[in-house]
Amino acid sequence: MFKNKESKNFIPFNKPYFSGDEIKYIKDGISIGNISGNGKYTKLCQTFIENKYSFKKCLLTNSCTDALEMAAILLDIKPGDEVIMPSYTFVSTANPFILRGAIIVFCDSKKDHPSIDEDLIEGLITNNTKAIVSVHYAGFSCDMDKIMSISLKYDLYVVEDAAQAIDNYYVDSHNVLKPVGGIGHLSAFSFHESKNIIGGEGGMLVVNDERFIKRAEIIWEKGTDRAAFWRGEVDKYLWRDLGSSFLPSELVAAFLYSQLQNLDLIQNKRKIIWNNYYESLKVIGDKVKLPNVPTYSLNNAHMFFLICKDSDQCFKLNKFLKNKNIYSAFHYHSLHTSPYYLEKHDGRILINCDKYANSLIRLPIYYELNQNDQQKIIDSVICFFNENH
Repeated sequence: MFKNKESKNFIPFNKPYFSGDEIKYIKDGISIGNISGNGKYTKLCQTFIENKYSFKKCLLTNSCTDALEMAAILLDIKPGDEVIMPSYTFVSTANPFILRGAIIVFCDSKKDHPSIDEDLIEGLITNNTKAIVSVHYAGFSCDMDKIMSISLKYDLYVVEDAAQAIDNYYVDSHNVLKPVGGIGHLSAFSFHESKNIIGGEGGMLVVNDERFIKRAEIIWEKGTDRAAFWRGEVDKYLWRDLGSSFLPSELVAAFLYSQLQNLDLIQNKRKIIWNNYYESLKVIGDKVKLPNVPTYSLNNAHMFFLICKDSDQCFKLNKFLKNKNIYSAFHYHSLHTSPYYLEKHDGRILINCDKYANSLIRLPIYYELNQNDQQKIIDSVICFFNENH
């Protein structure tokens, strides 16, 4: 996907950024002799993020999927419980709840943005509804005031799938900035190599509701109170609850810590690239839709996408760019129409998420994307729409 062996001049869709200190921290972790997890660098990463965003409790995981699986266990999701979430998302948003026996109730996207349409959520609530999962698509926050108000009215849990939303902020109704991932009862982040801040793989569970903190740590440690044992709080650790091997290696944590030390540098560069795309492509704004930044969200520059008029135009643009050695990418297939879930879906037509599934295309964005390469991408996109309008 990222490499064209026939050309050395291709522009990849993504390129992982290396700060330069990853190896140093990994070597330090090895020298300590504890590389299995929950050591020096796990604690450093967790403390860094807790302090920067005032999160109550952070637990590093092997992936965002793992963090969502922990969330499903913490919420005690049982067979027959209904969980509302967008259909236009990655399968990892749904899988953890499916594994607990939940019925997924898919919600449509907004007309002007791929994220969940908050105004449709209340109409999907039944006596069996237990949770709402908000997916902050492209890093842009959902309208969390609306979602939290619904959750309070119906006594529902809210899980933020913030896989793409590290270092972004929600602007609440009082114009107060709140870190995305710090609003729902629980949230999950990703540090996959395709994200802004990476560990290769890796994720994080954020616990905002203090009721879940103690149990979260037990679930994280395979269902045992081993973390309390290492702190000297119990004489020996025992199997206390459900759990699994959710802890990442110290090597992953050490790599991630180097990235976190450069978070502001990485974010500032990505925002420059994103803003350059947006300002430069305004000239074809009457021919293709540029990203709509919600008034209640800042922008963490995770992704730059275009909305074509239909799947044919989207496919042709992708092919046009590829012929110029530029690698763009489509995104999600609507989950409610997937082979696995099609027969389980209640039959509602979700017109907007299907539109995005057919017409959304993502342009390359990564730290080392230089001005010349970005200008080539911009010129190529403008050329395509001027020739094919």
